[in-house]
Amino acid sequence: QVQLVESGGGLVQPGGSLRLSCAVSGPTSNSWGMGWFRQAPGKDREFVAHINWSGGSTYYGESVEGRFTISRGSTKNTAYLQMNSLKPEDTAVYYCNAGPPSELPPYDDWGRGTQVTVSS
Repeated sequence: QVQLVESGGGLVQPGGSLRLSCAVSGPTSNSWGMGWFRQAPGKDREFVAHINWSGGSTYYGESVEGRFTISRGSTKNTAYLQMNSLKPEDTAVYYCNAGPPSELPPYDDWGRGTQVTVSS
């Protein structure tokens, strides 16, 4: 059974930075694509970033391009989201998403989410 566990959320002032982590466990999960989505109150879930299994291919949602960076750990079963120049509109629950390379995101497996609040 696949499990995804996020960590690293919290309260930060506008212009600040946070780093989210997602650890995925399960059969062959170190060969999976991993990504982040977010959902703010009253809004639809929004794509944030994705990274392929090797870490060689990444892409981002328009609203975070140039400010956020997704990466993978050396063991490939962890993904990170470095968030810089945070804005109040980045406030949301951030969800980790992972799945096999034969599929496209959003995948079937999700974490429970971690809250990010950007406020002065």
